[in-house]
Amino acid sequence: MPKPTTSAALAAGLAAALFFVGCATSPTGKKQLNLISDQQMSAMGLSAYADMKKQIPISNDRRQVAYVRCIADAITAEIDSNEQWEVTLFADDQVNAFALPGGKIGVYTGLLDVAETPDQLAAVMGHEVAHVLANHGKARLSANLAGQAGLAIGSIALGTQLEGNSRVALAALGLGLQVGVLMPYGRGQESEADVLGLDLSARAGFDPRASTQLWRNMAAANGSAPELLSTHPAPATRIRNLEAQMNGALAKFRTARASGRAPNCRV
Repeated sequence: MPKPTTSAALAAGLAAALFFVGCATSPTGKKQLNLISDQQMSAMGLSAYADMKKQIPISNDRRQVAYVRCIADAITAEIDSNEQWEVTLFADDQVNAFALPGGKIGVYTGLLDVAETPDQLAAVMGHEVAHVLANHGKARLSANLAGQAGLAIGSIALGTQLEGNSRVALAALGLGLQVGVLMPYGRGQESEADVLGLDLSARAGFDPRASTQLWRNMAAANGSAPELLSTHPAPATRIRNLEAQMNGALAKFRTARASGRAPNCRV
């Protein structure tokens, strides 16, 4: 086997060093890369959100907007942070929602036809906020940079280039479909966000049992690609994983209700 060139060996060595220096742990104890600062991620999130609000129509249905905001406020009130979260209801038939670093949440009106109750919509929004809390966008972008040794090394000095490039931001934060670059969250991150989101919505006073019905609705609305061909778990897998965590989530839900946390969110 030929020896690597000096530049290749140097790149490999630096990439390895970055891996060890930039290792972090997710809220459930999983190792993930952390090569980008929180400030950069927030800037990317704010840039992406601003661009989306320019490109996608925003709903002016006051009742629906108030309904979505009510659920978002209840969920984000459970986050140990002084950050003020903003939520926007986009007038679009996509059955989807997202959350971005910097305290931004987006919900598409198409989701309201599938998430039929406040508890079901809370399951989606809790899941999306959990992606942010678990730094999944940061981990994915870090892994992408580290996977390309030269780019990874160059990324240390990337600075404002990442902050100002909304196309990179959208792709890195799991919104690749918006710009034609499909880089969705992986199955492991989706499953972790399901668990964290279940806990978050239950603590906010939403019934966690609605999460399993939500995924039955999702499967009926969209069908399901074979799991091995998708970066997202199949609905049946998600339901099994959620059911495995249900007892703990129900305990938190009952505690929340006993303490008076019963969000009155109605469309």
